[in-house]
Amino acid sequence: MVTPSTPRLVVAAPSSGSGKTTVATGLMAAFAARGLAVSPHKVGPDYIDPGYHALATGRTGRNLDAYLCGPELVAPLFLHGARGCDIAVVEGVMGLYDGAAGEGELASTAQVAKLLGAPVVLVVDASSQSRSVAALVHGFVSWDPGVRVGGVILNKVGSARHEELLREALDSVGVPVLGALRRARPVETPSRHLGLVPVAERRALAVSAVSEMAALVSRGCDLPALEALARTAGTVPGGSAPWTPDFSPTHDHPPRSAGRPRPKVAVAGGPAFTFSYAEHTELLTAAGAEVVTFDPLHDEELPEGTAGLVIGGGFPEVYAAELSANEPLRKAVAELAAAGAPIAAECAGLLYLCRELDGSPMCGVLDATARMAERLTLGYRDAVAVGDSVLAAAGTRMRGHEFHRTAVEPGAGAAPAWGIRGRERRVEGFVQRGVHASYLHTHWASEPGVAHRFVERCRTS
Repeated sequence: MVTPSTPRLVVAAPSSGSGKTTVATGLMAAFAARGLAVSPHKVGPDYIDPGYHALATGRTGRNLDAYLCGPELVAPLFLHGARGCDIAVVEGVMGLYDGAAGEGELASTAQVAKLLGAPVVLVVDASSQSRSVAALVHGFVSWDPGVRVGGVILNKVGSARHEELLREALDSVGVPVLGALRRARPVETPSRHLGLVPVAERRALAVSAVSEMAALVSRGCDLPALEALARTAGTVPGGSAPWTPDFSPTHDHPPRSAGRPRPKVAVAGGPAFTFSYAEHTELLTAAGAEVVTFDPLHDEELPEGTAGLVIGGGFPEVYAAELSANEPLRKAVAELAAAGAPIAAECAGLLYLCRELDGSPMCGVLDATARMAERLTLGYRDAVAVGDSVLAAAGTRMRGHEFHRTAVEPGAGAAPAWGIRGRERRVEGFVQRGVHASYLHTHWASEPGVAHRFVERCRTS
């Protein structure tokens, strides 16, 4: 069951590095330990934090991204994820009011909080301030009257006296202090070139880290007051209904019937391929596919009967030697591509299909090489399909996100996947036979026809 009045909180901060992930994940786990069914969400395109959220709650972590999916889908996707839950916790992105560059409030935590009608809990790094915290919080509270900051959690508090000074200062702002976390040894959540190490690569240690976050939040926060604040959220604005993966097909996408075959779509998983949105699998299944997962690090064969392949994002650069050593699977992927089967590859999937990655042989599907780069490529992109492919008809517009520290040479094939619009007009990616490979991460809920088109091609290829 889903209710449009699911109690909910948005955990935000003045800036990145304030402690949002620790507080949000710890709060999810602490609520779950109190017997609540907790729905975990993350603002923005991040794939890694939702893995920790899933550990904390036992439910799939889901993203709410107003750029990738459009503001109109934020509430429906939230309600879809919150089915059957007692409370929802939404972790913000960057600073509260930071969003897509040059796009105003678009894709900011503040915009998502307004779209959900959810109160905000502001996590403030108080390590180098006392009375000034009041000016900081006052600014964030008053900046946008449409954003309701319902409380503050003070992080990295040095002592009882420091906490006392902070609380006294915040009395003048009229925003309750709902927690104070003492300065302590950071919870062990190691990072590398693209952020936190995903749960799939360190599950036992990740479980321990989430447990530590829960203990920290339980000790330092007023959980009953936070739950009570969540219950003030009321009905989600706009009368939105939950999103559903069912797609109303056009003439290009014939309707599915009970007697039609269910093609098997293999989705890459395991430690090297951890980036995916849950809605993609739901859309493929709703379009009539039988979705199965495989691990390119260990499985030497594709699942029997594979008709199509989806290889999402992740960290193949970390596992290049191991992926290369699995020669039987590399050959199987190359043979599937040569047969014209539909293959959708994003970022890590693109690298895996290249001839080589940092000198290690890959699948050789694409006449391109990949290597680690000095600079991080990061940002939202407005894209249009250059030509027809197994995912999209020519002219289809989708918004995406790039997030990588690698480079592919050449950056586009004779038939590119996408034309990037805006200031940096360029073409990107590869379309050849059944292959669609690109650096661009997209959220298929924004254009569910891509999943339906892909499954149809799997039926007929």
